[in-house]
Amino acid sequence: MSGYFDHIDPIKFEGAESENDLAFKYYDAKKKVMGKTMEDHLRVAACYWHTFCWDGFDVFGGGTFNRPWHGGQNDQAAAEAKLDAAFDFFDRLGQPFFCFHDVDIMAAAETPKEHVESLAKIIDKVEAKIEKHGTKLLWGTANNFSHPRYMAGAATNPNPDVAAFAALQVRECMNATHRLGGSGYVLWGGREGYDTILNTNVGQEMEQLGRFLTMAVEHKHKIGFKGDIWIEPKPHEPTKHQYDRDVGTVYGFLKQYGLENEVGVNIEPNHATLAGNSFEHEVEMANAFGIFGSIDFNRGDPQNGWDTDQFPNDLRETTTAMYYILKGGGFKNGGSNFDAKVRRQSNDAADLFHGHIGGMDLLARALMNAAAMIEKDRLQAFKDERYAGWRSGLGAKMLSGEASLDEVADHALSENTSPAPVSGRQEMLENYITNAVK
Repeated sequence: MSGYFDHIDPIKFEGAESENDLAFKYYDAKKKVMGKTMEDHLRVAACYWHTFCWDGFDVFGGGTFNRPWHGGQNDQAAAEAKLDAAFDFFDRLGQPFFCFHDVDIMAAAETPKEHVESLAKIIDKVEAKIEKHGTKLLWGTANNFSHPRYMAGAATNPNPDVAAFAALQVRECMNATHRLGGSGYVLWGGREGYDTILNTNVGQEMEQLGRFLTMAVEHKHKIGFKGDIWIEPKPHEPTKHQYDRDVGTVYGFLKQYGLENEVGVNIEPNHATLAGNSFEHEVEMANAFGIFGSIDFNRGDPQNGWDTDQFPNDLRETTTAMYYILKGGGFKNGGSNFDAKVRRQSNDAADLFHGHIGGMDLLARALMNAAAMIEKDRLQAFKDERYAGWRSGLGAKMLSGEASLDEVADHALSENTSPAPVSGRQEMLENYITNAVK
């Protein structure tokens, strides 16, 4: 099956002047930026689901890709053929990590026993591939949303037997992630929400979700998994309302159940924009709450109101987000997963490489831009000056709790001053970003 990519040579770095469409122009894995290699900064991962599982279907038509491992029965032979193709792709692209859902890599299963047996069979094969090829697992996750049993949610389902099946999948996939040396585990609550509030006990469902997440954290410690657990926020995909709609909502949920020091977030730009937020907003909110973990890099289409999962190509947006990622300390266990798929009309093997090459080059350029911004850091200098009043005097007393409301109010009366508005210099700072993008 690896013959599918035989006509494509390993992707090399050739520099910005190269006219080779199947070469990196900016992503130079060993290039040092701020004392670390690009590879170590970005920790790029290819996703299994969009890259190897999706056959190009949409709600109006069937698959268009016709890759050799698509079609027919999803049995063990098909799972192994897809695995061969995936690691051949990883070898040629040269990214250091990959990610998967349990059902992405295994043969189809219906019953709990079938699920456990099928996953176990393929994990033996995946472990051997990792050892032979060197591409490591960034994170794993259980697909608790695609099967009809999850039409009303997984952990939030009205039927506890459905939640039990979801628990089985999470346990087995977390065990597999631990065994394969994964850096993290993602809980993607694809249907943890509601389509109509008329048939939903919201308080009950949030209690179920909080308990389910707590059990997952307890299991992590039980098996000795040292990686992180991340929730992936989303506003309404595919339900009308999600309980994890954005980073701020997730943090409030974690605080409610005492999990804010146990669980972080895996942020997706397209989910951020669907929630009415910018990508950089979600990154900086995660930094502020101390829960930043990993990124599903992609983009949506501004003319579509749903999650199109396209490869990222907005250098300004990505530069700004990368600035905040670096300012927050960069990736630790997390990384840059491309939760993106080529378009239905991009049906050649080479198109899979074009999408990833473009994304990796974009991240490399954004990394270099962000590093250059941090070297002088005019943004930080401006903010430091703007908030200087809070570092001493009355401002410092307010923040430390040394001043009461009466004392602060009396200060205003005794000084009897009317503070003049001070410019926020938005246009100047926007110009600074524009000039930094190269």
